[in-house]
Amino acid sequence: MLKIAYHPIYKHPLPEGHRFPMMKYELLPQQLIHEGTCTEENFFEPEIPNDKHIVAVHDPEYFYDLLNIMISPKMARKIGFPLSEDLVERERIIADGTIKGCEYALEYGISMNIAGGTHHAYSDHGEAFCMLNDQAIGAKYLINKGISKKVLIVDLDVHQGNGTAEIFKNDDSVFTFSMHGAGNYPFKKEQSDLDIPLPKGTDDAIYLSILKDNLPKLIENLQPDFIFYLCGVDVLESDKLGTLSLTLNGCKKRDEFVLNTCKEHSIPVQCSMGGGYSADIKVIVDAHANTFRLAQTLYF
Repeated sequence: MLKIAYHPIYKHPLPEGHRFPMMKYELLPQQLIHEGTCTEENFFEPEIPNDKHIVAVHDPEYFYDLLNIMISPKMARKIGFPLSEDLVERERIIADGTIKGCEYALEYGISMNIAGGTHHAYSDHGEAFCMLNDQAIGAKYLINKGISKKVLIVDLDVHQGNGTAEIFKNDDSVFTFSMHGAGNYPFKKEQSDLDIPLPKGTDDAIYLSILKDNLPKLIENLQPDFIFYLCGVDVLESDKLGTLSLTLNGCKKRDEFVLNTCKEHSIPVQCSMGGGYSADIKVIVDAHANTFRLAQTLYF
């Protein structure tokens, strides 16, 4: 069964006019149930994880300052959300959704998190709507438990996974692959194990050609035993914070190729949704829903 992490806390109240589309976390599960892609049984509710899984990735001083809402105003501004205990609890619960998702992926081949993909969270600070790096926490969980020896993180959000790159820069057990808009935030990039910066206006055909040329080679060379897929839909031409020009169908074909590749190689994959900032919330929800529709069709 396709298992999906979701908690009501994912939809966190924000000030009127805030540019982050928090509503998508409520609408997406509703849409999946409404159309019959999923039932209530597909969803599981994550909890607060053991702190040890978080501080395996994040600097303890940063994490406990975050818990106590004691980080500096400058660091808080970088995150981009008004800080509160509820917000930090939300981030911890999202991380648990990915941790538990790892276990479900090992059992069923794939798992999903309605939220997550918080790849701008560094070991010692957060930025760009990210405070705790859920897929980095999940990867370290698998490594530390001896479940995985080689993890591949496939980050196809339009923004480079700078926090993930920093966290694993000296860790050979995790390979970071980021394919992103060259002109997008972050404007000072970190160095992933493989970065593919794409020029402004990259379309479906060019994007898919580059992806198809690189992902199978990576898997062949690395022989990963687990894959994390960050499937941001901010690669769409309609995205307000993106510079690429994928259509809705192109974004779907991207997901189909990644998931098919994982399945063909019998590599468990955990998917976190990442970004999506199109002006029309329906476009964001539909693009994300495509990933779940494909997972259900391809695996079950």
